[in-house]
Amino acid sequence: MQIYLVGGAVRDQLLARPIKDKDFVVVGATVAEMLDAGFLQVGADFPVFLHPISHEEYALARTERKQGVGYQGFSVHASPDVSLKEDLQRRDLTINAMAIEVMSLTDDTPVNGEVIDYYGGLADIASKTLRHVSSAFSEDPLRVLRTARFYSRYYDLGFTIADETLNLMRQLVGSGELTHLSAERIWQESSRATMQLSPQVYWQQLFSIGALTEYFAPLHHAWDNDHIRETVQTALYFSGQMQLNLSQRWALLMASLNADLFNVRHVDSNPNVTTTVTGINEIGTTAKVPKAQTQFANLFVQQANKLSALNSLSAAEKIDLIQACGAHKEPEKLSQLLVTSHALQLAIQHRQMMIALGSFHAISMQDIAPDLKGPAIGEALRCARIEHLQAQNSY
Repeated sequence: MQIYLVGGAVRDQLLARPIKDKDFVVVGATVAEMLDAGFLQVGADFPVFLHPISHEEYALARTERKQGVGYQGFSVHASPDVSLKEDLQRRDLTINAMAIEVMSLTDDTPVNGEVIDYYGGLADIASKTLRHVSSAFSEDPLRVLRTARFYSRYYDLGFTIADETLNLMRQLVGSGELTHLSAERIWQESSRATMQLSPQVYWQQLFSIGALTEYFAPLHHAWDNDHIRETVQTALYFSGQMQLNLSQRWALLMASLNADLFNVRHVDSNPNVTTTVTGINEIGTTAKVPKAQTQFANLFVQQANKLSALNSLSAAEKIDLIQACGAHKEPEKLSQLLVTSHALQLAIQHRQMMIALGSFHAISMQDIAPDLKGPAIGEALRCARIEHLQAQNSY
């Protein structure tokens, strides 16, 4: 019997990131031996056990074969003859397919600290690349979301997705396999990704490969507008920097559905808050979004205009806002709404100034009269840049 620390704990140790959970693979053992050692079996589909003291997960080495659709369409073979190399080959990304041997079932001290790396995980950590282990990647649609989540998690370290892996993700989306994922798993991956430091990366990646159309169709439609998409991505970036909670981040994402908040022209004939709420509720149903997040998002889009204009509200409007937000019962909710509004307004202002910066750089000496002298040159550049920006804002 040999025991190995595997997956995320090895990866995060190499990346000098905090290790949240430890998972182990046991090679050469049987179910009976694990039970005799005091472990509690919890896996119904394959043998996974909880350590009697630490409650960390220990799984027997296993292989999988695709037999149906979705991420559950696999037959699992777990037995003492399955090698560590075979077990690691079924994993999604090379950086998640490394192992370190430990002393025993009751002692997770490394035997020698050597990283066992059959599939190039060390090289991909060095090059900061998210790459699939094998072609089996395309058998599990959940890996599309997992890869996008890891991308958002390690985006600040400079990680990118390998082109060949991105192609497999697109193929999985095009095959319709994502429709076989349960809404619960969709939300589990999406909510975890939304709480990363760079949550915008996850949603942008899914949008770019067409993965939002099944469970987040109203969001995909809204993000066809570059102005809305880029502004909300910036707001999500700010949400990570400001360490906002999940409800606040979800509200910022769902604000995408209300074009009025971004001062853009509408495709719909009669856009209003009611249609926005309908879209938020539709996503809430199809993606199994918890009520707490859906209700907060609805409240935010309904009150966003007032929240962003507090200084101009009358006394009556402020009292009505408190009533509408339920702040008389939950004052912390009003604080959360105000901070969420602040993040969105910062994003709107940031985009406005980036457009202005673009106009500034778009005009150079070649764009003004060549015979100008002295201060007239600066004034001509300024006027031309103003005209350019005014033209941009008229679109």
